Amino acid sequence: MPRKLFVNLPVKDLDRSVAFFTALGFSFNPQFTDANATCMIVSDDSFVMLLVEPFFQGFTAKPLGDARQQTEVLLAFSLESREEVDELVGKAVAAGATITQPARDHGFMYQQSFADLDGHQWEPFFMDPDAVPPST
Repeated sequence: MPRKLFVNLPVKDLDRSVAFFTALGFSFNPQFTDANATCMIVSDDSFVMLLVEPFFQGFTAKPLGDARQQTEVLLAFSLESREEVDELVGKAVAAGATITQPARDHGFMYQQSFADLDGHQWEPFFMDPDAVPPST
């Protein structure tokens, strides 16, 4: 049975974050959604739990960082084509995201980077496995 990944991210305004990620084409599991949290579906086995900051704080003794000031994590996920990467990033910017790095083309991999409304850095990418250089 494959493992499922649940990434938990603190957000300031849950409704605003849901609207942002809905504009990017993500959907949410209503079974795991209430006033404090929602479960954003990335794939059949990957999910992002968006938790309002006070609720998130209840899961850790450490202080919350400010993702607008420090990098806490890079959230990379694959897409089916370079065009899909560009399209998603265009939607993100239209919904209020900021570009954090210029597009990078490594030949076998193409990626872009943006920060969501709370400053979390997302890195959608397309990788062509047939173009990966052989290891030496």
